[in-house]
Amino acid sequence: MIDDLKPMKFLHLVSICAFACLFSLSVYAQQPEPPTPVVVQPGAPGQPTKTLPADTRPTLPPASPADINFMQGMIMHHAQAVEMTALIDSHTKNKELRTLGARISKSQSAEISFMKRWLMARGQPTTHTMHHMAGMDMSSDSMLMPGMLTEKQMAALRKASGEQFDHLFLTGMIQHHGGALTMVKDLFDTAGAGQDAELFDFVTDVDSGQRAEIRIMQTMLGEKP
Repeated sequence: MIDDLKPMKFLHLVSICAFACLFSLSVYAQQPEPPTPVVVQPGAPGQPTKTLPADTRPTLPPASPADINFMQGMIMHHAQAVEMTALIDSHTKNKELRTLGARISKSQSAEISFMKRWLMARGQPTTHTMHHMAGMDMSSDSMLMPGMLTEKQMAALRKASGEQFDHLFLTGMIQHHGGALTMVKDLFDTAGAGQDAELFDFVTDVDSGQRAEIRIMQTMLGEKP
């Protein structure tokens, strides 16, 4: 008698499990599906907003030619500053100058990476447009960005050491930073330029950072800021 009850208990247990599974599936089926994301485009003043398709992707606003030329030129400008700082370890033992050089190298290398990403995101080359102009000799000192050291100045810096190097580096980098400030001013003086929010934040940071470093270098030279 007891043995006859075992199959019945087993079947009863299976029935309960099956019912539980069906109940769970029923509850799951009744769960509302997650809402489709809504993309809304704000209208102009006085105009209604627009509901866009869910697969709409954001697009970057068009950059002005002046913005593109500025970023391409500043990459070249920063590259020379990094080249100058690379000479410090082998040309001077001045700890204060080494600290300053490491700071300039790190910040300007990071800024070069940012400028390249900014240009590539907009489908623009990362080299200056003048590189692509027929008959343009970029080795000429007359083609350098404002404040960049001439080849003669760079050669003198490479040959110097000790205190002479320190002086040439500081005066050269002050000249270099001053040129960057000129480039920033020229950008903002150009109608329609510097309106991109990301570029605006970057350029204002460059301006304030290089002004601060100029004051530091003037103090190191014993000059009045």
